[in-house]
Amino acid sequence: MNKNKFSSFFLSLACVVTLNSCSDYLEVENLSNTAEKQQFDSAPDTFAALVGVYNSAMGDNTYGQRMNLILSQSGDDFRTSGDYNANDRRGVSCFGAIPTNTELLRPFLDTYTGIERANLVIKNIPLSPVYQTGSAADKKLMDRYLGEALTLRAMFYFDLIKNWGDIPFQDKPSADLPSVYLPKTDRDIIYDQILEDLAQASTLVPWKSEGGTTAQRLSKAAVKGLRARIALARAGYSLRRSPQLMVQGTNPQKYYQIAYDECKEIINSGQHKLNPSYEGLFRSLHTNSPDTTNEIIFAIGAFGGNSRTDSKIGYYNGLRHDDSDWKSAGGISAIPTYFYEFGKNDLRRDVNIAIFRVSTSKQEDLQTSINWNDGKFRKSWTSITGTSQNLGIDWPLLRYADILLMFAEADNQIHSAPSQEAIDAVMAVRQRAYAGNIGQVGTIPTSKNDFFKYIVQERLLEFGGEGLRKYDLIRWNLLETKINETRQKLTDFMNGTGAYANVPEYIFYKKPASTVVNYVPTKTAQQNVLDMDIYVNGINKADVFYNPNQSVATPSGYTKINWRLAMTQPYINGDPVKSYAYYFQPNKKELLPIALDVINSNYNLTQDYGY
Repeated sequence: MNKNKFSSFFLSLACVVTLNSCSDYLEVENLSNTAEKQQFDSAPDTFAALVGVYNSAMGDNTYGQRMNLILSQSGDDFRTSGDYNANDRRGVSCFGAIPTNTELLRPFLDTYTGIERANLVIKNIPLSPVYQTGSAADKKLMDRYLGEALTLRAMFYFDLIKNWGDIPFQDKPSADLPSVYLPKTDRDIIYDQILEDLAQASTLVPWKSEGGTTAQRLSKAAVKGLRARIALARAGYSLRRSPQLMVQGTNPQKYYQIAYDECKEIINSGQHKLNPSYEGLFRSLHTNSPDTTNEIIFAIGAFGGNSRTDSKIGYYNGLRHDDSDWKSAGGISAIPTYFYEFGKNDLRRDVNIAIFRVSTSKQEDLQTSINWNDGKFRKSWTSITGTSQNLGIDWPLLRYADILLMFAEADNQIHSAPSQEAIDAVMAVRQRAYAGNIGQVGTIPTSKNDFFKYIVQERLLEFGGEGLRKYDLIRWNLLETKINETRQKLTDFMNGTGAYANVPEYIFYKKPASTVVNYVPTKTAQQNVLDMDIYVNGINKADVFYNPNQSVATPSGYTKINWRLAMTQPYINGDPVKSYAYYFQPNKKELLPIALDVINSNYNLTQDYGY
């Protein structure tokens, strides 16, 4: 089923599917037994119910904006733009969110809606007459739907756990429970259950080549990849309630082995490979073009031009456009030192980080270092113009690059040093990043500790802005460490010391004439940067960002843009409104508070973690 057909099917079913969203936490679905049975009395009707489960991952409250672009952007790569406010998106990014924060309620509720819908599908498929007495072909279809529902439910529970820790767990529809006022369940119990569910689902969901699936629909590799990701989280650290400390999960080697096995099977399947173009991979999401390499294993779909099923990806985040044709907000800002984590010829740098904005006259305006944005998503890479905020850009939840790096990480943990297979997996990711400059890839270390550090760094470079970094740092118990390291790096950046001794204080940039349009979205992200009229003073333009200033006087016709000089002490620490990660507290802020309305609706639910 092609993307447009699949999207149209989602849209047509959005209003007719009987498994409607519940408006309150764990509200019982209003379905009679007869209506519930009728929903599953044929394969097409069952698929309609399954579409309702997929639908729960879409829209502003989940992977259209909040789950991926707001709750997750608190690492050492990006932060939400703007000054701190405890009750909005900036409170989340600064680790200062409180239970009344407006960004917390709907992701929690809508994710439980998805769980409720999945539970109805999981319960009713085995009871369906199609499943019990239907044709072999129909039963195979129903098995596939069951596997997809199990996988989506696992994904929803993982989203809840990584943001809120222990949460209420139910594996039955609300109407079948003696009470919907559930207490919290230990996350390890939930993890173990959903890992079992995913093991079952992997036997039911076909490989991409067998099922004719698009990236917007789950395949066997998506099931296995999600299982590997959850297994690594189960093996890693998380904030516990009693005592309130970061603690590693029990029996971690068991879960590293699960991650290793699942990733290796995906690698050996031949179903997926790296797209040779890092930038091309993300551009394909903007044009609904097939990723012919199948690097995008699973993407959350977006369609319909509305807040329920579409996304604000590329409008809320990404390259900022002030022009009327591609108006977009630039709601996520790069940590300035992230730019310098990349090698000079790493092609990922200019895709991940937009150091310019597009002016009202479609010109590239070089920005000071504290005003850079994420750049993987750009409205100008779509065909949509005007002020529209819904761009139909799917969210790449799982990529083959992640499979390679998860495999390498698990291999290193199991064998106490990386195997050649693990080194080769990381090398494949590195070589793409340095296409055209392979000689600069560097040497990958072979000791356990050094290889792990290399993986930590490589994931920072590969997945910037993709909503993984914060949760990676938490499971490695490195969030506090990396926040402190970043503050020191920002201090060195401000002072021009250490690794930043050769970073210029400012850069001279000449704006084009008012009638000249110099932003061309069909050019590569790297070429967009090189196209800017930057004063080079006898050096290569690509080297300007890595050389101290040779002259203080501003050349005629040029504007001085603060580079290092834009960094000030209030950005680093001491300012409760502007400082990076100012409100972070170890053994507390690794998790978010549960929204007050949710706590008030369930007398068995506790807030915990000092909130």
